[in-house]
Amino acid sequence: MPVLLSEQDVRIVLPMAELIPAMQTAVARFSANEVVQPLRTVVEVGLQKAFVGVMPAFIGEPAALGTKVVSVFGSNTAVGLPSHLATIVLLDPMTGELLCVMDGRFITESRTAAVSAVSVKHLARSDASRLAILGSGVQARSHLEAIGLVRTLQEVRVWSRSSDNRAAFAREMRHRTTAPIQVAASARDAVDGADLVVLATASRDSVIESRWIADGAHVCAVGACRPDQRETDTALVTRARVFVDSRAGALAEAGDIMLPIAEGAFSGERIAGELGEVVLGRIAGRTAPDEVTLFKSLGMAVEDVAAAHLAYVKAAERGLGRGFVL
Repeated sequence: MPVLLSEQDVRIVLPMAELIPAMQTAVARFSANEVVQPLRTVVEVGLQKAFVGVMPAFIGEPAALGTKVVSVFGSNTAVGLPSHLATIVLLDPMTGELLCVMDGRFITESRTAAVSAVSVKHLARSDASRLAILGSGVQARSHLEAIGLVRTLQEVRVWSRSSDNRAAFAREMRHRTTAPIQVAASARDAVDGADLVVLATASRDSVIESRWIADGAHVCAVGACRPDQRETDTALVTRARVFVDSRAGALAEAGDIMLPIAEGAFSGERIAGELGEVVLGRIAGRTAPDEVTLFKSLGMAVEDVAAAHLAYVKAAERGLGRGFVL
């Protein structure tokens, strides 16, 4: 009988400390060509350019097969709903039989931050301790938690376009980290001198300029996920040593990469490599203390399926979820 797992069920069984190593394994297997994952199919919806994406993947070991259906509707915040919603379906990899339907919103939130933490672990300086977060939503919160597990943070600065939202973020997250949190008056003030920068905004245009970013910083760009969206300027992309989760995905969907290419300022050959290749030791990560590294994350189905499979196994061990009949 298939099982239904709620967001609360998934939260219980997927602590960030266990998700980070699981995502490190997932990106490594992707770059080792040990998974089957096509580019996601995306359907634009309405004049607001909302979209729905379908993201299937098959992992050989441990065997896991599934699909995530994710929707991004920016207008949802006006009616009290998350802008990103998702559902993940797991199938038996031997028979195709339905195993589980689970909430995918929390998995999307958490696995994105966990993969960013893997990038910090492998690409940021070992002494990096000053974190700037641009954005104040769920990704900002999950990134603070995840990065705090791989680096000892001495200072956190947050900025978003809404002064109320960034103040609320600081109030809430001060109870979840030992590092002091400062609310910055501008994006420039937030990133000034930071050696770790997270871009987790809903912006369609660049929110930072290269000249604001300190030498030696590591930047995680996770917000913009369509070809016409960007959070970084062209100067930063051309300055940095650039890494992606999927080279094919970045060249097809990542405006942070595609727009500089369209301008003639960058090329696909200048992408240093995939994060999984760094994890595998196939390519070098950071090559100098003053080098700026940039990880452009789109999110991959293999991450969702690996996280969902882990949640399914752990939920079964704890007797969580409820069976249902189709």
